[in-house]
Amino acid sequence: MNEQQQTLWQFMAQQSDKLLTQTLQHIGLTFISLIIAVLVGLPLGILIARKRKLSGSILGVAGVLQTIPSIALLGFMIPLLGIGAKPAIVALLLYALLPIIRNTYTGITGVDGAVKEAAVAMGMSKRQVLFKVELPLAMPVILAGIRTATVINVGVATLASYIAAGGLGEFIFGGISLNNTNMILAGAIPAALLAILFDSLLSMLQHLNLKKLKVAAKVLPVLIIVMACFYFIPSAYGSKLTAGFTPEFMGRQDGNLGLRSKYGLKIHTIVISDAVMYKACFEKELDVISGYSTDGRLKAYDLVVLDDNKKIFPPYYAAPIVRDDALKKFPDLEKTLNMLSGKINDSVMTDLNYRTDYLHQSPERVAKDFLTAHNLYQPERGGNAGIVRIGSKIFGEQYILASMYTMLIKGYTDYDVATKTGLGGTKICFDALTNNQIDLYPEYTGTGLLAILQPQQKAIDALEGDRDKTYNYVKNEFENRYQIKWLQPIGFNNAYALMMRKKQAADLGVKTISDLKQYLERK
Repeated sequence: MNEQQQTLWQFMAQQSDKLLTQTLQHIGLTFISLIIAVLVGLPLGILIARKRKLSGSILGVAGVLQTIPSIALLGFMIPLLGIGAKPAIVALLLYALLPIIRNTYTGITGVDGAVKEAAVAMGMSKRQVLFKVELPLAMPVILAGIRTATVINVGVATLASYIAAGGLGEFIFGGISLNNTNMILAGAIPAALLAILFDSLLSMLQHLNLKKLKVAAKVLPVLIIVMACFYFIPSAYGSKLTAGFTPEFMGRQDGNLGLRSKYGLKIHTIVISDAVMYKACFEKELDVISGYSTDGRLKAYDLVVLDDNKKIFPPYYAAPIVRDDALKKFPDLEKTLNMLSGKINDSVMTDLNYRTDYLHQSPERVAKDFLTAHNLYQPERGGNAGIVRIGSKIFGEQYILASMYTMLIKGYTDYDVATKTGLGGTKICFDALTNNQIDLYPEYTGTGLLAILQPQQKAIDALEGDRDKTYNYVKNEFENRYQIKWLQPIGFNNAYALMMRKKQAADLGVKTISDLKQYLERK
């Protein structure tokens, strides 16, 4: 049953075990970080309420931390803390600090001075005034800060899946990559419900009278600790090796689903962004990863591709796809884009990717060097005959191809170019194309077949993994369904692959995916 035929509730029922695991992980991440944020933020709020000269600088730093994009903050954590829960928890607690510090400061400074003077006159020490007068009276405001921090953390925790920390982001980002609305909603709806639930419960606490609030303040830390422990419930695994798979790979038939059904492969798996999984494998935090056969990081990190001896990965030949109306609007476009046809094979693309992924050369420089070496580069004409909008997904190879097409169009036609690169996964790019937000982007035949067209298994089997059959099937179906044309293939096959460190694979005697399965069964 494919995604179009399944209802959301059928999908959620089918994935109920995984959904429960991810929900528990999400709750755990939220509250582990919240505990630490309260332990840090509450004393800082009290400190700046006592020494107000420090308030500007401390609140300023907390404010700056919250303005850093969450995915960038997670990226900053990885070199320091690696992948997994630790960097995610640190990033989440930094986001939670500002509302907790600010509301603690506001609540304490807002206590009526006359009340504090009366407490001092009764012989209370500063400590007694704080714990018996200021904090109880400020508690509704402090709880409002904790409430805000909790809702922020529930939202930001969806990004934790990018660095192998789990949570509901696994479904969300997998669905975006796979063009699977059910998968997106299966992650987004529970995340939204958690935010609403926790916000409602903390709102009820805020409105309790002072006597009940004192009792709640004692019970609340216990409840937060219990919910933080949820992260560690789904932790029993039998496999000696750990695999890191991207969210998209986890949900594909030519990915983890196929590995399980055709190979019977059972391995402890964590979900991780492809931006960090190669280095994590190199640094021995992961043993097996899903990757791309032309990725430059294969060369950079001395990895080896395991032979797909049961052929679950279909051909992934790259080609530009363009809306029919764009080809009519820009008559010289098709001929210009096809100038790359047959020019880039697997080894050439791997080398180009190596330059961007590992040597950190800009995609524009890599593209220009390639075009120049093949006598394809021409200076810009300064076109004024319309603007071609080029999109790309969010990895180096797509940036390189988008740059090449930009240079070819500007050099060989009178058109100008606007680029919308880094659009995320397949769903975002394809939706942008069909909704007339872009005119073209580079796509892969395997992705077009499995992630967009999603035919019955019978139709997939009939293609026999053949390059030309797959291309012709995808080309015809895209034209019939979407009025989108596949132009001539560029030449390289960027197929999915399983890979390991070369030395580790040699030591274990693993050359094929079946070898990996047999090794796991022996252990």
